[in-house]
Amino acid sequence: MTIIRQQDLIDSVADALQFISYYHPLDFIHAVHEAYLREESKAAKDAMAQILINSRMCAEGKRPICQDTGIVTVFVEVGMDVQWDAELSLEEMINEGVRRAYLHPDNKLRASILSDPAGARTNTKDNTPAVIHTSIVKGDQVDIQLAAKGGGSENKSKMVMLNPSDSIVEWVLKTVPTMGAGWCPPGMLGIGIGGTAEKAAILAKKSLMDPVNIHQLQASGAHNTADKLRLELFDAVNNLGIGAQGLGGLTTVLDIKILDYPTHAASLPVCMIPNCAATRHAHFVLNGTGPSLQTPPRLDEYPDIAWDASAGARKVNLDVVTPTDVLTWQPGETLLLSGKMLTGRDAAHKRMIDMMSRGEPLPVDLAGRFIYYVGPVDPVRDEAVGPAGPTTATRMDKFTSTMLEKTGLLGMIGKAERGQIAIDAIKAHKAVYLMAVGGAAYLVSKAIKSAEIVAFPELGMEAIYEFDVQDMPVTVAVDAGGTSVHQTGPAQWYDIIQARQIT
Repeated sequence: MTIIRQQDLIDSVADALQFISYYHPLDFIHAVHEAYLREESKAAKDAMAQILINSRMCAEGKRPICQDTGIVTVFVEVGMDVQWDAELSLEEMINEGVRRAYLHPDNKLRASILSDPAGARTNTKDNTPAVIHTSIVKGDQVDIQLAAKGGGSENKSKMVMLNPSDSIVEWVLKTVPTMGAGWCPPGMLGIGIGGTAEKAAILAKKSLMDPVNIHQLQASGAHNTADKLRLELFDAVNNLGIGAQGLGGLTTVLDIKILDYPTHAASLPVCMIPNCAATRHAHFVLNGTGPSLQTPPRLDEYPDIAWDASAGARKVNLDVVTPTDVLTWQPGETLLLSGKMLTGRDAAHKRMIDMMSRGEPLPVDLAGRFIYYVGPVDPVRDEAVGPAGPTTATRMDKFTSTMLEKTGLLGMIGKAERGQIAIDAIKAHKAVYLMAVGGAAYLVSKAIKSAEIVAFPELGMEAIYEFDVQDMPVTVAVDAGGTSVHQTGPAQWYDIIQARQIT
């Protein structure tokens, strides 16, 4: 019989979560690098360059890959011959490990978990509780797989109850384009098939714990139905031309993962969950000999990528930019932003909309300003701010028309595409939407020279900050005329890929 000590489990969980906050799995890095080398779309290639550079910077600086340090998901297999030397329950031990990881003074992670989700939505301040799935299995060990899952990719999860005669491939190919780029491709798609609705979702999530190995499967060939589906979907999804960050290109997915389970004769449950460019997961086993700690990769295993943001870029001073200047910016153009910008995401936008509806003055003047959709990580040491990558812009779409009309806001900065309602508002008000790369949060933070909370401090990471930035790289994603590169880019690359297949 194996005895597992409480402290060993807590220490192992805390170590794994700190580790994955700044180390990508090497198989994922190598897959992104391979995609980068063969990518022909300049916009997609530049996005992957930023992701790879950010990854190495995080490994060196031991700071989070993404400002969204995720909701913790844990799969635990407890051997039937295990005995515990513990006062806490299994879930309490895991959550204590989460708490210690996210409050670590040298690398404090962003607390994103809110209690009372349909009501007050109050931040728990330590990122607990985790979502924990426990199985009792044969053996005398405790096997743990855990991940930190970002909200942007988790929000794009899709679930369907198909008829048994329906095509899973057709559903996936119809559904992936509706997900937009808020899940930060290139990444992986985890697909769960069978069981019941909740079982399919768990299978999809668990499949994302596996390493990237689609190229090995291509070389060996399929051995079962799931393998055949993986191979077919890998090619078919990439042929959609969505590309890195949804900008159009050859690589949208790095791998397709599938787990299945027996199901009812009348049912075909299917769940699809994407993993983003900040893929973070770890595995460890406790066998009674002490904590199980992660082994850091060697930095020479990271690709050495050079990327010059200034090449051909337009420099913009946010302190003096005018509506006339914005009219000259072209779709897909790279800008380097300097000067002062405000920040704000869901909670801040909701507060401001409510204040305007009551006729109350806003705490900040937005006229002629740019607002960055971000919830940064707290700074450590001499940082002005912690990793501060963009959040999914479509969540602010419903506020955009009112914000542009009532406040004189000139531009917005976020991640991925805008919906048609926001594009129409941008065009009507001759405003602009700029895109920063999701999955490059630490790289972006290096352009932020100072950060000050100027409104709603009680909202924590969702407070309104004023950032002073220098040469922050962004792309004109929706210009003042309403042209969206997230529509034109994928359409162009879909046509290119289809033409190649015909010839």
